[in-house]
Amino acid sequence: MTVIAVFNQKGGVGKTTTSLNLLAGIAQRKQRPLGIDLDPQAHLSGTFGIRPRLADDSVYSFFMRQRPLAAVSQITESGVFLCPGHLELTKLDTLLGKSVNVVTRLRGALKSPDAAPGSVVIDCCPLLGILSLNAIFACDLIVIPVSADYLAFQGAQQVERSLNALEPVLKRRLPRRYLLTRFDARRKMSSEVADLMTMAFRVDEICATRIAENVSLAESPARQLDVFRHAPQSSGARDYRALVEELVGAGFIA
Repeated sequence: MTVIAVFNQKGGVGKTTTSLNLLAGIAQRKQRPLGIDLDPQAHLSGTFGIRPRLADDSVYSFFMRQRPLAAVSQITESGVFLCPGHLELTKLDTLLGKSVNVVTRLRGALKSPDAAPGSVVIDCCPLLGILSLNAIFACDLIVIPVSADYLAFQGAQQVERSLNALEPVLKRRLPRRYLLTRFDARRKMSSEVADLMTMAFRVDEICATRIAENVSLAESPARQLDVFRHAPQSSGARDYRALVEELVGAGFIA
């Protein structure tokens, strides 16, 4: 099992779009990945057509009631199992605190001997609180989407500083990949942000794949579809297929 967390401390960078299409792209390989929606806005859950009315039917009950992840997961039409998010997740920092037992709860569940095999993709909220810390402590790889603008790049730099600060606790350098999204070769800013990334981050930690600005990627969530179901021949589907293949080649996806 490989656990991938998708995180940036800046919103609007394509984090949920990346989580959605990573999961769908893995499912296209005849696998049954598990998605975990740790964003209280639950946009990933809504795009997959899952909107639990009660918090106990979401991943909230995993943290608060210690229900197994399998008990709150649902199969989606994309062939992905999903543990949906819920607005009540906003209360967890206050209710649970940030003890070691709390921030490693998800890791314990995903790394247990009886955990389901297969890839896991976690859609994180943009705040470095209990939810994102659970994802960071649980994951084998963190993917940081960086839309082609300066504020997103600055958010990615903050993620790098945060991950470096956590290294003594993690006792390792957490593998990471910076993914340039909403890239438009016709825009000077896109090229400038790409150049800034090569100066700020390790070159081997920047994805070779770039996610181009694409109408189909923007449209698909509104239709509750991943890009492969909405527009399988689009450049958006091509780019996310390439990203999955890149992560397969790097050994992060089977």
